[in-house]
Amino acid sequence: MQPSLHLREMTRAEKLKTIDQIWDDLMQNPDEIPSPDWHSDVLSARAQRVENGEAVFKDFEESKAKLREEFK
Repeated sequence: MQPSLHLREMTRAEKLKTIDQIWDDLMQNPDEIPSPDWHSDVLSARAQRVENGEAVFKDFEESKAKLREEFK
């Protein structure tokens, strides 16, 4: 059975609530959601950059403030 959502009739708030409900349901059994192979490749490459001292880290609070300022 494929559920039908009347997306064009839903408000943005209703759509976001629906997304949250779907996500909460999916997270009941996260091990059932396979991770694509490329995720492992990306994580390995990032770990390698950290190990080599090539990774650059930014302060989380500063990054949030910068994004908030850019999207005002």
